[in-house]
Amino acid sequence: MLTSGGVEFAEGQYKFNAAGVNHGAFEWAGRLRDANRGDDHNVYMQVRVEGHDWVRYDGKQKRSVWMHHSNWDGAQRYTVNAYMRACRDRGSLRPDNCSPAQHFTNN
Repeated sequence: MLTSGGVEFAEGQYKFNAAGVNHGAFEWAGRLRDANRGDDHNVYMQVRVEGHDWVRYDGKQKRSVWMHHSNWDGAQRYTVNAYMRACRDRGSLRPDNCSPAQHFTNN
């Protein structure tokens, strides 16, 4: 469970695929939910793998959506470290708020 004001990511699942399977990707899934439907802000997930920037996956305002994605580094045969966080998009005048980043490792 990843939470921050107005956003929740629940039923989270993840796995590190072996080299040669789905690019050796960090594969993840879960339910992203707008936890404050009255604030008129969208929610999104961010995922980062070893040495790359955060990748954003938008949710749906005032709804809950199931997400299932894979992230990998094309220069490597497998992914070892990955990070995830759930965020609320508060617009251009206020900074977004995000859950603390959850670190996953495949050692």
